[in-house]
Amino acid sequence: MSLAGTFDCTLKTPLGAKSGSLVVVPSPDGESFSGTLSNAMLGTVEIAHGTIDGDTLLCSFDVTQPARMAVSCEIIIDGDMLNGFAKAGTFGAMPLTGTRA
Repeated sequence: MSLAGTFDCTLKTPLGAKSGSLVVVPSPDGESFSGTLSNAMLGTVEIAHGTIDGDTLLCSFDVTQPARMAVSCEIIIDGDMLNGFAKAGTFGAMPLTGTRA
């Protein structure tokens, strides 16, 4: 199954669970992806230079809400499910789960 698509996600943060969405748009060669990650806490963040390793998505970006910090994500897509984590500044690694919308 393709990694492309929109996923309804939940990020478990120290400030509580945050629902949102992840949009994945793989490059034609399947080695990288772009897209967006959005939730009420972050707003919408553009993912410009993500990489694909098999069924794993790796990306990093900077956010300004709830504080200015660097975020890195590692996400495994298995069919219509995704599991992974987002590391954000002093918040550390936070679980990220979701299903294809």
